[in-house]
Amino acid sequence: MIDKISAIIIDDEPLAVQALKALLERDDDIEVVAECMNGFDAVKCIQEKKPDILFLDIQMPKLDGFDVVELLGKELPLIIFVTAFDEYAIKAFEARAVDYLLKPVTPERMMKALQRAREQLKLKEIQSVDAVIQQHHRDLRPLGRIVIKDGPAIHIIPVNDISHMEAQDDYVNIHSRGKAFLKYETLNHLEEVLDERQFCRIHRSYILNINYLKEIQPMSKDSKVAVLNNGQSIPISRTGYNRLKNYL
Repeated sequence: MIDKISAIIIDDEPLAVQALKALLERDDDIEVVAECMNGFDAVKCIQEKKPDILFLDIQMPKLDGFDVVELLGKELPLIIFVTAFDEYAIKAFEARAVDYLLKPVTPERMMKALQRAREQLKLKEIQSVDAVIQQHHRDLRPLGRIVIKDGPAIHIIPVNDISHMEAQDDYVNIHSRGKAFLKYETLNHLEEVLDERQFCRIHRSYILNINYLKEIQPMSKDSKVAVLNNGQSIPISRTGYNRLKNYL
């Protein structure tokens, strides 16, 4: 007996969920194991259920479909994006989603999407999502918030609350309101998408929110440190100091 393909539907519109579920129930090989009405529940549910396919609405409040993809990272199943807007189609394929469906979804279109999904599952291809997340950030530039998954918790941090960011191997330590949050990200990418009028790369390992800068102090003959208004100090490189002078 062939195991059924498990699927989760994620959409904040109840009628859209019902419509997708009705289409999927026509296929005996598909089992809808959960329905989620928001991105927060979706992240938790996907980790628990570990479905084969997601039917993921792109436009949702608080956490949209791209946020869900970003938070799941390497834990992603195959994705079929669902959207009412054609402009998101290119992004869906940049994310190497199996397919995307335009609302309202027809039975014929669903059949084609499921066929592609079966082919992908058979080949056991791994999706790469880094490209679409980075492009999504560029489209939102300057970035107004950063989403971080910390165990079961999900944090949405406004960039105005971030004092500085510190590179740590393949991660970035994001300092906000006296707390530090570790995110799988590169400092180079964050430098690219943050507001350059507010954030300055003062060192190869540090980005500073200049609104938190209290003063600059010498550390040695050729080096300086930035003292923040919360009492923390972070190093400034020569190149970083030249950049920082443009803000002063």
